[in-house]
Amino acid sequence: MQPIIIVLIILVVLVFIALVKTIQVIPQASAAIVERFGRYTRTLNAGLNIVVPFIDSIRNRIDLREQVVPFPPQPVITQDNLVVNIDTVIYYQVTDARAATYEVASYIQAIEQLTVTTLRNIIGGMDLERTLTSREEINAALRGVLDEATGKWGIRVNRVELKAIEPPTSIQDSMEKQMRADRDKRAAILQAEGVRQSEILRAEGEKQSSILRAEGEAKAAALKAEGEAQAIRTVFESIHAGDADQKLLAYQYLQMLPKIAEGDANKLWIVPSEIGDALKGLSGAMGNFGPLGGGSGFNPQGSGKEGGGIPAARDKDAAERREQPPID
Repeated sequence: MQPIIIVLIILVVLVFIALVKTIQVIPQASAAIVERFGRYTRTLNAGLNIVVPFIDSIRNRIDLREQVVPFPPQPVITQDNLVVNIDTVIYYQVTDARAATYEVASYIQAIEQLTVTTLRNIIGGMDLERTLTSREEINAALRGVLDEATGKWGIRVNRVELKAIEPPTSIQDSMEKQMRADRDKRAAILQAEGVRQSEILRAEGEKQSSILRAEGEAKAAALKAEGEAQAIRTVFESIHAGDADQKLLAYQYLQMLPKIAEGDANKLWIVPSEIGDALKGLSGAMGNFGPLGGGSGFNPQGSGKEGGGIPAARDKDAAERREQPPID
């Protein structure tokens, strides 16, 4: 009985193994290569698949999702003989599992080496400045070459990115100095432009203020002259309208004489010759009003203590002028 039990157990185990090998479950976005006696038979897609146990075998399982592979920095020589280190990132996707399995031994390594050689060819035709400022151009050229070369491998390169472009340390120092000098230059130019603009605005403001001030002074002078002319015209018309005689004018002139001599700087003032005639008329007019008409009244022609007239004042002023020192 024991040998029969052992045989049954062995048969059960074999059946279980056969079932396991027969039923193959492939995850979503994956594919599997089936070989029969070492030869490609078919590609298993996602889902439940049945294969012949012990005859069919799974050669390779491939992820069909988009993959991201970063490559280490690679030294590249530019056109102006400068060595720069460039980091690249490749975004690729397997479109044909059979080609990716049988057309190339290791498509990851093949893509890396192809990326390095293509990058060196592209950067070798550019100088450093163009290399640093033409990332989009380099990415497009690199993607075109890679996509064309990897098409027969069942690989589609979706995107190529340059992570970093690192020039030598000495070149970086020189670039920093150049950038600092350019910034200082732009700052100086902007400051000079600001000073220039401020000076122009200040000059324009002073010009406008001078013009407005001159216009205001001219208008004020015109209004003042017009007012004085109107006042003179009014006085002249009033005098002519009142028919003032010589006596009234002489009296008004005598009232103004003390005001003329009030100033401290008025050491000398001149009496016109016509004042004598005016005073004669005034004396004759005042003689008709009582005691002032006598000999003790105001006598413009008198002299000395009795007359107290203009000649005495003139002699006094002449004596003061003789006593004063001459003015240089």
